[in-house]
Amino acid sequence: MLDDQLKRKSKKNRIRGIYLLPNILTSASLMGGFYSVLASIDGNYYAAAVAIFVSGVFDCLDGRVARLTKSTSKFGVEYDSLADLVAFGVAPAILIFTWALKPFGRYGWLAAFLYVACAALRLARFNVQVSTVESKRFTGLPVPAAACLIAGTVLIMHYFEKMHVAQHISVLFFIYMLAYLMVSNVQFYSFKELNLSQRMPFMLLVAAVFMLIVIAAEPEVMLFALSFAYVISGPVLYVVEKRKWVLGKFGNKRPTKIVDDEKQK
Repeated sequence: MLDDQLKRKSKKNRIRGIYLLPNILTSASLMGGFYSVLASIDGNYYAAAVAIFVSGVFDCLDGRVARLTKSTSKFGVEYDSLADLVAFGVAPAILIFTWALKPFGRYGWLAAFLYVACAALRLARFNVQVSTVESKRFTGLPVPAAACLIAGTVLIMHYFEKMHVAQHISVLFFIYMLAYLMVSNVQFYSFKELNLSQRMPFMLLVAAVFMLIVIAAEPEVMLFALSFAYVISGPVLYVVEKRKWVLGKFGNKRPTKIVDDEKQK
């Protein structure tokens, strides 16, 4: 009887505990976002942008490690969402506001707030739909991808030595576009099918090494290019699939007016 009580107590304690490794990685991602906020306030925009990419690396690792070690938990999911909101919602919003949107005044901080709000909505929708939607695709632009594009824009401008961006309406449009894509129904590839623990073709390893060399050679250019390519892939895929659907439904049908004219002849 005493043994049964001890077993139940031990099981209850295990349930109340948390998995340490994935949550440490999530904390590292959160710390990167917090540092990015401090760097943006100090005017060190390059360091703020790099910190967002570092957070992105840890954000990718925590989910992978949790799945590989079978240490996923509801606590981990909720903690990851809160960390993502800071690292990829608040941090890039403050970065883009202090770097480029401040001259717009009220319209500038409202655009930054819209980005944060849409990031929060995107994360909340993902948590609700995580067990019901297709794992191959994300519905809406992932928040880390939007943040990386903002950070990549800062890095590419630093590369071309144009850190002081003049007031231009395109910056506002850029933020509105990212905010819309996050809450839209546009599908983005999730890369969840890429299982790194399984055997892969040898040439895939060669391609990965080559990609690392290219990124190391021109990190600012490549990080921006990769972020931009992923963000634009969703709308491009949406247009292509929409075109296929239209051609499939109406491609073999002739206009009604031409058919009526031929019947009259």
